[in-house]
Amino acid sequence: MKNTTFSREHIAYLKKQRNKKIIVILSRVLLLAAVLGIWEIFAQCKVIDPFITSSPSRVCKTIASLYTDGTLFYHIGITLMETLVGFLIAVILGYAVAVVLWASETVRKVLEPYIVVLNSLPKIALGPLIIIWIGTGYDSIIFMTVLVSIIVCIMNMLSGFIAVDKTKLTLMKSMGAGRITTLRKLIIPASLPALMNTLKVAVGLAWIGSIMGEYIVSKAGLGYLIVYGGQVFKLDLVMTATFILCALAGGMYAIVALIEKRVTK
Repeated sequence: MKNTTFSREHIAYLKKQRNKKIIVILSRVLLLAAVLGIWEIFAQCKVIDPFITSSPSRVCKTIASLYTDGTLFYHIGITLMETLVGFLIAVILGYAVAVVLWASETVRKVLEPYIVVLNSLPKIALGPLIIIWIGTGYDSIIFMTVLVSIIVCIMNMLSGFIAVDKTKLTLMKSMGAGRITTLRKLIIPASLPALMNTLKVAVGLAWIGSIMGEYIVSKAGLGYLIVYGGQVFKLDLVMTATFILCALAGGMYAIVALIEKRVTK
């Protein structure tokens, strides 16, 4: 498209926005590089004890060692599978329950206090019960992931549904629209930003849930590496698993942000 399509002011505005985006990205990269650089320098100069805090170079060596052993992608794959499955189940079930609560005010008023109580319940306390109920396999870890995430998904989506403009709801009723039509034509499209925010929150909670589950019962995964590394004082392994977790969580969040950009556009 030629520049004659836009005014000079609009072209200048677009350039300003593009430059601002570039500055933000570069600032993020430089900030990360600065943190890693200071961490490495302090560890090399013995300002901090590298045995306790590890260092970027030691983390890289540990990643290389895990890759050589053939266990790096195995542990990553286990945790990623548990997180993604739990994330999808929590979002789908949370959305469905929120629809039911929106459709029936009576059901919402009956269940609302129980939902609040379940949300405030420390999920880690249910760990022993989850092991007894479900077992010691992947199912219990996925269940923990769903348990941590689903209540927030329900509450966020329900808030999004209820926040839809009352004038538009009145208009739909005056035109004879039923619950299903109102839901399909108005509520779902209008609550799309709430869905995107729910996905962003659920990403972090899903990782928390999967790692909590692996803390309680696991034979593989990044949470298992953290627990094992702490037990045998291999703190390089602990920091490496934590670093990989941060990278995976950031990547998953970036995918959700990309979906948000495409969908809301």
